[in-house]
Amino acid sequence: MRADARPAAGLSVVVLGGTGFLGRHIVEAFAVLGARVHPVSRTSGYDPARGRSPVRLDLLAAAPEEIAGLLDSTGADVVINAAGRAWRADEEQMAAGNADLVERLVAALAELSGPPVRLVQLGSVHEYGAGVPDAATGEEHEPAPVTAYGRTKLLGTRAVLRAASERGVDGVVLRLANVIGAGMPQGSLFGGVAARLGEAARADARGEKAPELRLPPLRAARDLVDVGDAAAAVLAAATAPGAAVTGRVINVGRGEAVPMRGLIHRMVSLSGLEVPVVEAPEVPPSRTDVARQQLDIARAERLLGWRPRRCLDDSLRDLLAPVLPPAHPPLGVTANAPDLEEESS
Repeated sequence: MRADARPAAGLSVVVLGGTGFLGRHIVEAFAVLGARVHPVSRTSGYDPARGRSPVRLDLLAAAPEEIAGLLDSTGADVVINAAGRAWRADEEQMAAGNADLVERLVAALAELSGPPVRLVQLGSVHEYGAGVPDAATGEEHEPAPVTAYGRTKLLGTRAVLRAASERGVDGVVLRLANVIGAGMPQGSLFGGVAARLGEAARADARGEKAPELRLPPLRAARDLVDVGDAAAAVLAAATAPGAAVTGRVINVGRGEAVPMRGLIHRMVSLSGLEVPVVEAPEVPPSRTDVARQQLDIARAERLLGWRPRRCLDDSLRDLLAPVLPPAHPPLGVTANAPDLEEESS
């Protein structure tokens, strides 16, 4: 984090999508530093033992006036938009969650009186599409998304940048690599694999043979970032001086392309299970995507003082730990696979 960043303690932070996978980690990152955090969700869906019941608001239906009312009532200093649609949604649903919502949000922010409210919009590496072949993709690269998710996230990014340029909104876009860590939804590749390894562990404990892990072809290489590191980047963007970040896109990732095949086999190895991985082509394919993605993350270190701290083995252990039975051997005890960093370098 930059030396001239404002302190998080005492800030009023509204986290849209605050009960989701990434939103929960962002809420905790701010709360531990003493911020007043207001997670926003359509449903309760949050652990009341943490003492932060969410503000209930259907963001997909809320008008700008309703969003402005929420920001006024919370005295918001910062808004984090971690809401959106990624998995198990069609393009129309993604457009509503990833683009239309952002348009309403920036309209509300533009009409607020008083000091500017910092908006941190969470974008996606999938906005770039193929990016720069065989090299890292920087923020100046012209996006060319090839998926519905990438196209709709790019619309949200452009809404924020346009509002910053034309309407004085204090907005910054963090273009996130694929985020990995504890609590991933089962609709994602890694969350689904973790859930099935949990089922395999329970079968193994009953003395049954674990079923094979059938997956689509694992030919891609992806830039990944730990969910805790992603939350730290959000914190840095929320507290950085406006002159450094307003109206900017900032890549957040590890800056390397990790082969998915090696990562899935590493998950199996860390689980301590003997589960065969079978790659079976989908007919028809469920999605069209690019073979390789890698982000240039130099701007994040320069403007935010941020860089990734956690290794991917730690992320995989965090993802697996909650789904494996308590009596299961400690993660990685039987793993003999090479270190993931070496395998993917």
